[in-house]
Amino acid sequence: MPETESIVINTGKITSVSIRGFRSLDRIDKLALPQLTVLIGANGSGKSNFIKFFEMLGWMFRSQKLQEYIARSGGGDDQLFMGAKRTPRLEAQITIETEAGKNDYRFSLTHIPPDSLLLVDEAYRYSSNTFSTTNENWTVLPMPSHEAVMVQQAAEDKTARIIVNLLKNCTTYQFHDTSAAANIKQKWDISDNAYLRSDGANLAPVLYRLQQNEVQRYKLITRQIARVLPGFSDFELQPDYGKIGLRWNGKHGAKSFGAHLTSDGSLRLFCLITLLNLADHMLPDILFLDEPELGLHPHAIGLVAQMIQKVAIARQVFIATQSPIMVDCFQLDNIIVADTKEGATQLRTLDQDSYLHWLEDDYQLSDLWLKEPIGSPR
Repeated sequence: MPETESIVINTGKITSVSIRGFRSLDRIDKLALPQLTVLIGANGSGKSNFIKFFEMLGWMFRSQKLQEYIARSGGGDDQLFMGAKRTPRLEAQITIETEAGKNDYRFSLTHIPPDSLLLVDEAYRYSSNTFSTTNENWTVLPMPSHEAVMVQQAAEDKTARIIVNLLKNCTTYQFHDTSAAANIKQKWDISDNAYLRSDGANLAPVLYRLQQNEVQRYKLITRQIARVLPGFSDFELQPDYGKIGLRWNGKHGAKSFGAHLTSDGSLRLFCLITLLNLADHMLPDILFLDEPELGLHPHAIGLVAQMIQKVAIARQVFIATQSPIMVDCFQLDNIIVADTKEGATQLRTLDQDSYLHWLEDDYQLSDLWLKEPIGSPR
């Protein structure tokens, strides 16, 4: 088991989502989301589109850059199921639960020329846990708008503030780019160390901050890396005129190794282990990990999965994976299966009553996915 530490619980989480018309997500109705969600499915099944939906929300609320996100993502037509001619409108509703009650947020986007999306509906409501019935009185915000009006509303209203503060911190981590020009292989501004960037670009500054100010946490990270890479000794982090590059020392010989001499799998491992051992205040409220197993040894996958489970105590975590080894590290109620039918993504949870007896017969979770049609229990 990975080494642990005291954890502060974050009580706000997304408990359900409905999405209609976003990319391959034609109709997702009231999908229940656990604290730790593991999305499994074949290539092209829509796992990444589910993550992209929350990435879009992050752009909407973090810096009010919905239009920039749309432009960077290919335009409005590319965000709609089968294009704007088939689906001119995107609709969604999200439920966020806190200890006090439920906070619902809904929005609609419509396609406008030349090729963008315009907010035409945005509303929210709160339902207290004290009452058994849902408050149907939505607070409807003035429309239309090119950017989310909820950001301004959050300054005046507690419910809006809870919704915005959670959704703006949706962060997708994907450490896939390890090419020669990858950011992680460049020297980086040493002051960029408040959190780990989504592509791991500022790994060296973050590690240097921990090395200087949080020695025990830094040592924990290096010990965890050494469990998977026996030849790893320590990082060599030397600032140079306000910048710092990633270098590390091996246990055998005096030579140090830069990022350009480090294997792709090792670089991704450095990023993952650092991320999953950061202090609570250095993590976003919601983490999305896109294929975290890529390039990792099976032993490393198991170790990373244990760390993910630890982080998920305090933070809501979503994983998109195709790895049977990764899937087998989790429980039945963590799994959401992605399939496609006529180009539309279908997402569904696995019913305990239907599948538990398979696991009692020594099947692994990955067996249910790979060897049998999950939609057809025996």
